[in-house]
Amino acid sequence: MRRIAHLSDLHFGRDNPELLEPLVDRVNALNPDLVAISGDFTQRALHDQFREARAFIDRIAAPTLSVPGNHDVPLYNLIFRVFWPWRRYRKWIDRQLEPDFADDEMIVIGVNTVNNLAHQSGWFRRRALRRVRQAFRDTHGRRVRIVVAHHPLEHLPGEPKKPMHGAAEAIEELARLKTDVILSGHLHSWRAAPFAQAPGRSAVLQVHAGTGLSTRLRGTTNDFNLLEISGHHITVTRHAVPEGARQFQASESRRFVMGPEGWVAEEEPEAIPGNVLPFRQANGR
Repeated sequence: MRRIAHLSDLHFGRDNPELLEPLVDRVNALNPDLVAISGDFTQRALHDQFREARAFIDRIAAPTLSVPGNHDVPLYNLIFRVFWPWRRYRKWIDRQLEPDFADDEMIVIGVNTVNNLAHQSGWFRRRALRRVRQAFRDTHGRRVRIVVAHHPLEHLPGEPKKPMHGAAEAIEELARLKTDVILSGHLHSWRAAPFAQAPGRSAVLQVHAGTGLSTRLRGTTNDFNLLEISGHHITVTRHAVPEGARQFQASESRRFVMGPEGWVAEEEPEAIPGNVLPFRQANGR
């Protein structure tokens, strides 16, 4: 079995400092095999904000895999935004914008979906698809195939923001490659469900994390995910902060099983007693 903690949208510079210690403690207590962080480490890509993000990462006991988010590119410094968009991210977070992780049970590929010339909109580039294709083709034996990206590939009805450029093509190709899970953030909302099914397309599980530390909650609570992967079963548990509290707690869980046409939910979301929390399925940032 493998356990992955999935965090996103920490937004140092607009974070809640009272949740920093509880988040570190909770993640480490869960003893994951990998911590995947799907972008937006900072609010405005400033050195001090990246420094805080780096200090946070250094306190995580497990290996980490990180990809940038749109807030990790300078917004107002147009020269840096155009010519050196990743200088600070590479200095403080990771020199690789698209890292990977593999062991004998899983392969995890990071994809940079940020378009440095557009503040919000993402872009799943064809070269990224080629890289994922090659990595999965080189996989020997049955290993869970996971992609980590900041921007989600599919939005629920009612979401005002359009899917990123290249999303439709990416969904089709990743399904064809038998991708199991796509981890993302950006919308500051929690979701764990297969992509909308299409004839002949394998059902890929998409998991959105909300925001781990940001004060921009937009009607929900701070949270992160824990994925427990065992054979043909995946359990996604949302760890969130109850309203008025200062600790992350397991709030609800969804279980998925691999069927003939991909991943399907075993049952409706399970609320963990004593931890009933509001969460949004749409209307993100």
